[in-house]
Amino acid sequence: MPDRTEPATIVSGLVRFYEAQFQRLQAQFDAGGDGLECIRDRAAVVDSVISRLYAALFTPDQQAVEDFCLVATGGYGRQELFPYSDVDLLFAFTNSSALSSRHEAVAAFVRCLWDTRMRVGHSSRTIEECGQLHPGNLEFNVSLLDLRHLAGSLSLFAELRDRTLPRLVARDQQPLIRNLIDLTRQRHAKYGDTVFQLEPNVKDAPGGLRDYQVARWLSFIGAVAARRSWPQSEDAWTGPPVQRLGEAKQFLAAVRCCLHFQRGRDDNLLTYDLQEKAAALGLGAGDGEALRPAPWMKSYFRHTRSINGALERIIDDAIYPQSSLYGLFQDWRSRLSNSQFSVIRGKIFPRSPGSSPQALGSILEMFEMVARHELELSREAETWVEEVLRKESNESGGDGQAASTPSPLPAAGAWPVLRRILVLPGAAQALRAMHRVGLLEALFPEFKAIDALVIHDFYHHYTVDEHSFMTIQNLGELRPRRGKRDPGALGQSSLIGTELLSAIYSEVEQPELLSLALLFHDVGKGMEAPDHVQGGLQAARSVCARLGIGSPETETVLFLIARHLEMSSTIARRDIFDPETIRSFAEAVGTPERLKMLCLLTYADIRAVGPEALTPWKAETLCQLYTMTSNYFSRSLDLDRLAPAQEESAKITQVLSFVGQGITPGQLNSFLDGFPKRYLETRSAEEVARHFEMARQIHHSPVQVQVFRRRNYNELIVITSDRPHLFASIAGTLAGWGMNILKADAFGNRSGIVLDVLRFHDLHRTLELNPQEISRLEKSVTDVLAGRLALEALLAGRFDRQRPRPAKLKIATHITFNDAASSRSTLLELVTQDYPGLLYQLSSTLAELGSNIEVALIDTEAEKAIDVFYLTEGGHKLGKERQEEIRLSLLNRLAERF
Repeated sequence: MPDRTEPATIVSGLVRFYEAQFQRLQAQFDAGGDGLECIRDRAAVVDSVISRLYAALFTPDQQAVEDFCLVATGGYGRQELFPYSDVDLLFAFTNSSALSSRHEAVAAFVRCLWDTRMRVGHSSRTIEECGQLHPGNLEFNVSLLDLRHLAGSLSLFAELRDRTLPRLVARDQQPLIRNLIDLTRQRHAKYGDTVFQLEPNVKDAPGGLRDYQVARWLSFIGAVAARRSWPQSEDAWTGPPVQRLGEAKQFLAAVRCCLHFQRGRDDNLLTYDLQEKAAALGLGAGDGEALRPAPWMKSYFRHTRSINGALERIIDDAIYPQSSLYGLFQDWRSRLSNSQFSVIRGKIFPRSPGSSPQALGSILEMFEMVARHELELSREAETWVEEVLRKESNESGGDGQAASTPSPLPAAGAWPVLRRILVLPGAAQALRAMHRVGLLEALFPEFKAIDALVIHDFYHHYTVDEHSFMTIQNLGELRPRRGKRDPGALGQSSLIGTELLSAIYSEVEQPELLSLALLFHDVGKGMEAPDHVQGGLQAARSVCARLGIGSPETETVLFLIARHLEMSSTIARRDIFDPETIRSFAEAVGTPERLKMLCLLTYADIRAVGPEALTPWKAETLCQLYTMTSNYFSRSLDLDRLAPAQEESAKITQVLSFVGQGITPGQLNSFLDGFPKRYLETRSAEEVARHFEMARQIHHSPVQVQVFRRRNYNELIVITSDRPHLFASIAGTLAGWGMNILKADAFGNRSGIVLDVLRFHDLHRTLELNPQEISRLEKSVTDVLAGRLALEALLAGRFDRQRPRPAKLKIATHITFNDAASSRSTLLELVTQDYPGLLYQLSSTLAELGSNIEVALIDTEAEKAIDVFYLTEGGHKLGKERQEEIRLSLLNRLAERF
């Protein structure tokens, strides 16, 4: 008979027991760092809780009942229960009648478990239902592969384990495998299909613990289907090096336990701060010796690569069983095969692998085939390359031992093949494979400096080596291909200007030099050099010399590496519509050919930072800078020597065609009088006409406001009489609405009329999803400028200034002034910690000091704000004393925040 003690009393005791045991587990883990021990022990603790609760609510005799059994599934069934992982249970019944009769008892049991503060996932099924495939709930079928008896009928459990499930697996083996692989591919796609995430999810990212289990499940399914019986778990693996996978599992288990204990929840994201903690603890290092985060993360990536590689091989075996001899024979005769290599199922096999001096040339030719046809290396091909490299390493080390710093492989003859690889469709795929088997580092030891290198900047998403491969992959997607380009491969933001970028790529004379520069542009990040650009130049000089690349080509590679930040810096920190900006940038670039290559490099580099790095705004601005600089080269004329009166006369005629009848050129000229020349150069005739019509309405309504939704951004136009704090008030209003300002232009005429044009990003898609909110935003701007709405009240509703959220990375504040970059303004460049309302505070401070903002360029990189203001005072540049006054005032204002 069950214990008649009240459930509340039972739960109270179990809560005390579980909390005490959980604290013991955490102390035990803190002392030893053994993740596998921790997850086994937590499963045992939960077993004890469930056993006691079962005895109290059902029967003290754990096997007395005949109509159902209680089964652990998933991670709990494997006895691998992480500190805050869910406890998955199955109540298996003989039939639906038994299930219905115990419905209330099961519900009470589960409620009591939840009351112990465990997260519980449960299902109640009949044995017959357990034997059916559930395409819409594959997770349930897969969870049964790790079932374990907890209580109830042993005979019913034996029927489930030894008969029902083996029949299901044998009957539905292919749907199970196919669905499991599809889910895995979808999950990998969410993480960019790479293990090299800077802040990886140790459970779900490629190479994580989920991949370990998928590899195990696929092998398990094959074993069960073949034997029609339940194998021992150690018999499930069919090929991968079990010892290496076991080490990887042990390492990741320790890391995931650490994450759970540190976060106090089922959080599996290995963030920068936790990388530092895990490294300091020497977690997974064996001896527990403290490490720096970078080398510790290299160990992490080594283990995840092992798991990911094993999973890919098991997936390949599951899709193409070795027994399908006819298909194998047919594929052997593939049209891609040649006298040296066979191509089978998209993989390349060496026909006669050898380790002669000629082997290196054959290996490079194999990678050329990989790049040309986007193939994968077979296990045999990987083994061949590794054996050749091992032989070369031993020989370079003398007496049969590898040298501590082996010399690079002879590379002079490699350039003809490598230059072809670099421009083929699968260049990035081939380079990743060369890196994986060690060939890339054998040819270029300089690349080893960035192998799995993590840089904690909260901006990049991938390791430095993977970032470099992604740049070349991005470049490859611009190449012409057979059939239509898949828009999804580029991403929405990257489609902006794609046709122009593809056209530019088709005109580049030596694209292999561009790809070579991308391969080594960030190598300096892993070198001891004054900065990463200097390190990259040092490495590239050595590489080009060993490859035997000529002097002009070497200079092109060095130029691209030296200037690889030039274009992105210009679009972020300069007004590209200022003629001085175009002139200065064109002089730095030098030639139209280098402009093309630098534009493509910038596109590929920014896009490889992360999925959202290349915003539509940046893509469009990049294309605009390229077009204007290209036009500058084409004209080869000094822009200051143009005849502005003639051009303005033609433009005014165009503008008049868009305004109402009765408007004279004199009236339009009166509006334009005093505006800088770039206003007419950067606005269409239709836009100028719209601004003119708004200005004519000032006599009726002193603040004219309009918001327009553009393709890639929103635009706010404000026309009103000049007044103190005008820009700051507008910026503050947009901040109060949660908008992110991208750029601002301020124009003023001789009549005291100010035209402010602000481009902004609607972070929460408020205006897109609720078009009626546009008029409300316009009214907010009008009311703030007219004094009817207090800006402080608007901002108070969005920001809590007393509690700034803690920063992940502390950004030092840097303020510089530049009088040479513009002919009429002083540039203020500010880098600091980003926070809500920053732009409003900056612009308010500048207004208080009497500085006029002509142009504002706003950019952020993760938590780093990079803002540039074109400032004037009384229509002139700022004096040195005023610059220093502004600098000190801004530093004091920012110090108050932090």
